[in-house]
Amino acid sequence: MSVRNLVKSIQDIMRKDTGVDGDAQRMSQLVWMFFLKIMDDQDEALEITLDDYTSPIPDDLQWRSWAADPEGITGDSLLAFVNDELFPRLKILSPQKGPRAKVVRDVFEDAYNYMKSGQLMRQVINKINEVDFNNLSERQHFGDIYEQLLNDLQNAGNAGEYYTPRAVTAFMVQQMDPKPGEILMDPACGTGGFLTCAMRHMRDTHIKRPEDETLMQASLRAVEKKPLPHMLCVTNMLLHGVEEPSWVRHDNTLARPLVSWGQADKVDIVLSNPPFGGKEEDGIENNFPTFRTRETADLFLALIIRLLKDTGRAAVVLPDGSLFGEGIKTRLKEHLLEECNLHTIVRLPNSVFKPYASIGTNLLFFEKGTPTQDIWYWEHRVPETQKAYSMTKPIRLEHLDDCAAWWGGEAREGRQESERAWKVSIDEIRERGFNLDIKNPHVEDVDHGEPEELLADLQRAEASVDHLRAELKAILTEALSR
Repeated sequence: MSVRNLVKSIQDIMRKDTGVDGDAQRMSQLVWMFFLKIMDDQDEALEITLDDYTSPIPDDLQWRSWAADPEGITGDSLLAFVNDELFPRLKILSPQKGPRAKVVRDVFEDAYNYMKSGQLMRQVINKINEVDFNNLSERQHFGDIYEQLLNDLQNAGNAGEYYTPRAVTAFMVQQMDPKPGEILMDPACGTGGFLTCAMRHMRDTHIKRPEDETLMQASLRAVEKKPLPHMLCVTNMLLHGVEEPSWVRHDNTLARPLVSWGQADKVDIVLSNPPFGGKEEDGIENNFPTFRTRETADLFLALIIRLLKDTGRAAVVLPDGSLFGEGIKTRLKEHLLEECNLHTIVRLPNSVFKPYASIGTNLLFFEKGTPTQDIWYWEHRVPETQKAYSMTKPIRLEHLDDCAAWWGGEAREGRQESERAWKVSIDEIRERGFNLDIKNPHVEDVDHGEPEELLADLQRAEASVDHLRAELKAILTEALSR
């Protein structure tokens, strides 16, 4: 059976269980099981390759002890073991047993067993046992399936909060070109899309020796506030060959005062799509006295500027509202342009994030240490063969090849204005009151006509509607009075 069909068959079994309600619960249930199976497969490999390795999971709680035998415990006995032994004990696992123990405890801290049928749970476990995560080709294939599962989360409530189209993450990573040893952080990492993309890029282009891989893994940083995406991210890291993803912290990065982020916390690269449209809980704004707001995207932008080392660089997804907003947003943009060289803004069409959101988004690329002199804009357009991006026709990396060709390499040399690209000076931005929502000057605005004529047309249309409404009312009144 193919891995994709295997995952589908597992989901079909879960749909029969009365305790699992909807995609989010189904995914959460799937992931803690996959997590324990992957950990166990990794443990078995480490026990062979390392002389002094001991699994952080107690013997009787290891997957091989209670789940690996297809004829093993089932029904009420299995449910009782999972609910009364497995979960309570893994939630209090001592971090003194090492980084992998901390990973297990963090994952189970907010995990929950939703299944109510021990027989169905046994069927799911037996299906999961068909995947050997020590088989590299199987693991890579499952990694692709797993990413597809993450993409399929659109029905799970506000999944869009932690979803970024794969092509967008790949383009941002490609243009940033992270290298092993550069400290790379995503302060709102969701399910880990930027991290897996960055690792893939470094493995393809920069990693030549085992030491390079070790250096890369030691230089990654991530934080995720919500339990489900945190668990998904940690499992995603295990699938992508990270043995100790304890650096994926379950925390709210914004809950810490901005000034408390010191030199030791600074990073070389930030790649992030901070959640936008949301508000932080009361009191969080007090951590940001200069930018007192509860709007999540604004707070993350202030944090990212703070986190970067001098010469550090960032690529961040932000909505149109962050570009034209006033008040605190103006002060924040002024701060960004003073502290950093905001050298490029890639403007994306509304449909890139469908179906999660239908608002205009932008990719901001900036480097800390020198103030902005000029900002280059690039307008990305949907291919002429389609009207908009959609679930069935999403944005692909090759759609951004023209922007990559125009980019001008690491030094951004030889950029030219075109129907897609334009440059704006810092003086013009100041004159605009730091409104960065600058439309393409090479595209003529559609002439909608004179306002007076438009208003007259609207009034005529409204009068016509009123007349038709009166006619309909008279007809109904006559019909009802018979």
